[in-house]
Amino acid sequence: MSTAAGRTGAPDPPGSRSSRLHRLMALSGVLSDGRDEHEVLRLAGSWVARLGPWRTEAAYLPTAEGRLVRCPPAGSPAAGPRPPAGSYSPPGPSATGRALDGQVGRLDSRDGAVRVPGREWSWAFALRGPSGRAGSSPAGYLVVSGRRPPGDEDLALLGLLARQTGAALAGATAHRRERESAAELSRVRQDGNAARARLADVESELTYRRSVHDALSGATATGDTEAGIAWTVHRLTGFSAVVEDQFGNLRAWAGPGCPDPYPKPDPGRQEQLILDAIRDARPVYVGHRLTAVARHRGEILGTVSLVDPRGAAGEREEFALGHACDALALEMAHLRSLAEMELRLRRELVDDLITGTDDESAFARAAAVGHDLHGAQHLVAVGWTGLTADDAFVQAVAGAAAGLGLRSLVARRSGRAVLVVQGRPKGEELYRSVAQELGSRAGAIGLGSRCDSPAEIPRSYQEALRALEVRQRSRVPHGATSFDDLGLYRIIGTGDDYREIEAYVREWLGPLLDYDAAHRGDLVRTLSQYFEAGGNYDGAASALGIHRSTLRYRLQRMREIGGHDLSDVETRLNLHVATRVWKVLGGEA
Repeated sequence: MSTAAGRTGAPDPPGSRSSRLHRLMALSGVLSDGRDEHEVLRLAGSWVARLGPWRTEAAYLPTAEGRLVRCPPAGSPAAGPRPPAGSYSPPGPSATGRALDGQVGRLDSRDGAVRVPGREWSWAFALRGPSGRAGSSPAGYLVVSGRRPPGDEDLALLGLLARQTGAALAGATAHRRERESAAELSRVRQDGNAARARLADVESELTYRRSVHDALSGATATGDTEAGIAWTVHRLTGFSAVVEDQFGNLRAWAGPGCPDPYPKPDPGRQEQLILDAIRDARPVYVGHRLTAVARHRGEILGTVSLVDPRGAAGEREEFALGHACDALALEMAHLRSLAEMELRLRRELVDDLITGTDDESAFARAAAVGHDLHGAQHLVAVGWTGLTADDAFVQAVAGAAAGLGLRSLVARRSGRAVLVVQGRPKGEELYRSVAQELGSRAGAIGLGSRCDSPAEIPRSYQEALRALEVRQRSRVPHGATSFDDLGLYRIIGTGDDYREIEAYVREWLGPLLDYDAAHRGDLVRTLSQYFEAGGNYDGAASALGIHRSTLRYRLQRMREIGGHDLSDVETRLNLHVATRVWKVLGGEA
């Protein structure tokens, strides 16, 4: 009996330690001779009994989804013939087996003790490859039990068997994946050959379609688009081509057989044509004509037909017909789109200028709506309490700007009216004009700084928003504020940035603010005026309307209450900044 085994009371297993180590070394070569994962695991399970009085209770392999499934060990009744790798489905376990499965599943990729009825010692070994770390997903599990706990030497041998098995499983998995990759590569090559065979057909079809596209593109470039489309379709298909408007009136005919006079439109025929077109996106036969409908945004604008009394048209003719309808629809919708575009262009231009666009495009688009973006521009943000920035609001703001002779582009964005103004507007004058238009003074205007190119407009817009928000948060929230006039207050951002600024003010002025609130004091205002006077006692006392001695007393109280040393340069700077921010946040009107 070994010393370790004697400590645990476990009997020596049959055979010497060196003999069992030689067996394990021999097993290592057998495990790595190209077997798949199931064979490796079953072979390892059968070797447990050769190392001592131990028994393999269960073995597990992970599925592709990472779920552990039982793999019957070699020699067990359930082992049977080897299933294909990756396809093993174990028989339903008994209640004891299900309990063991649950214990192994809860080990969370670690080795650990498990309970097996009738066995004093049971252990689940996590099988990991050479590079596997503790806690990483194992390649499987081997559950071993004994009537008594193993000694240290026996446990080491079992652990060595687990490591060998894990390494063999990793190798088997790698070999299987290589085989699968080779099979996949072969399949890909076969698919590639088939794809190349189809590519020639596709290339031929694409060449034809490109010729159709190029021909119709050239047709729409002529002065008489409808006639150009008809003659192009006739040349491409060999059939006479007919173009009609949505009411059935003839617009163009190319090829022989044009009736003279052309028959009057049949409302019933047109209605049936429309119904058929709605049901089927492909061209349909109406009488002896193969007809396709030119639609734009769901609206029928006209038709293009092939005169085909024998039904000889094929897929290529249908493609040419459909492409001709697309070209016709685009051309016929063009003039209508121009009118709609004019209505949207100004607002879209402002949106694009705010988010950023190239200068050349911006100049051209602005000129198209009568606004000159060359030269100085200012962004203006307008917000009114209790009023939604709807079309009426935006029109009122535009009217107010126009009444002052301002040349501007006006749009709606993020609940505000936004203006791109040529030149520098007078903020208060614009505010009064807007207030008069709206019949309310409960609003504010923020003006951005000057921008000399469209590329600077997004920056001016953000400045206008900042100036507007600073104004709205001040003690006098109604009126106009220019970013250029904010000075130090430019450090105040928009939205949630105020929480950081307010925290900064509380950090430096908190005790003084609390004292003033509790005693109706004036310490913060006194400190602010003292800094604004450059630390001059006479100037600060005069501005506050108090005596020099009163000012000195208040400054001493500030040192006592706030704990700040006013002679320290950094402290003076932070207190000065904090008092300025305090003023703009409503501390002093």
